[in-house]
Amino acid sequence: MRYIKDILGQYKSELSDIYDANEIQAIFYRLLPDFYGIERLDVSLNPDLKVDETKLLSALTKLKQHKPWQYITGQTEFYGLKFKVNPAILIPRPETEELVDWIISDLKNVSSPRILDIGTGSGVIAISLAANLPDASVTAIDISEAALQTAEVNAGLHRVAVRFKQINILNQTDCEEAYDIIVSNPPYVRENEKKMMQANVLQYEPETALFVPDKKPLLFYEKIISLAINNRTSVVYFEINEFLKLELENLLKNFEIANYEFKKDMFDKWRFVKLMLRQAQ
Repeated sequence: MRYIKDILGQYKSELSDIYDANEIQAIFYRLLPDFYGIERLDVSLNPDLKVDETKLLSALTKLKQHKPWQYITGQTEFYGLKFKVNPAILIPRPETEELVDWIISDLKNVSSPRILDIGTGSGVIAISLAANLPDASVTAIDISEAALQTAEVNAGLHRVAVRFKQINILNQTDCEEAYDIIVSNPPYVRENEKKMMQANVLQYEPETALFVPDKKPLLFYEKIISLAINNRTSVVYFEINEFLKLELENLLKNFEIANYEFKKDMFDKWRFVKLMLRQAQ
């Protein structure tokens, strides 16, 4: 048994070349509840708390190898809900919560919207929408069978009805059903942007969920917009690459889409776009 404060000191010492002090502390206090059920407030109220350090030291070894803490604990939080995660799926980012919030705000007074989430991964977008829009019919698709298995587990944890389907969207010529709303956080990081990314992302998160070819960085947007138009979808929401806003605007012009809105995220980066293809019914 060791004092928690001493183990935190060891974390700060051994991880200082990977993370800054604030990040180390944030990670440490993410691990405590999952490993021991101890919250940060508990430590503040009782600085002399002790724990068996085995789990924390094992996690420290993995963190030094750049493994994301979410994969170490096997879960993360998104939009107030806990989700199972693993290396088969992309770790959901806090910015994506803003996209979910935008959709919920828009649809809270819409009767029985039919929603399609393309590239669902762990299911965080689809499940969060289903949990907060109980009148909605939600379908989620992904190319990865492993991702869909995790998403189904997450839907079961939160007791929401989401239909999951394994589909490669790039091979589709139309949607199998009619949808009022399509949402997607597709792969959008260009190969040439890898040098800007952290080792924990490059070494552990699935490349197929992250990267697109330098020469065709908008291939998913082009395909999804085409499907949405053919499907007579009313509104499409995307998460986007902050560096490709102008290119995406040009793509919208090519599709003769004039009614759209870009939004910045919490970090003041262009991160979302909403396409209003026709008046919602």
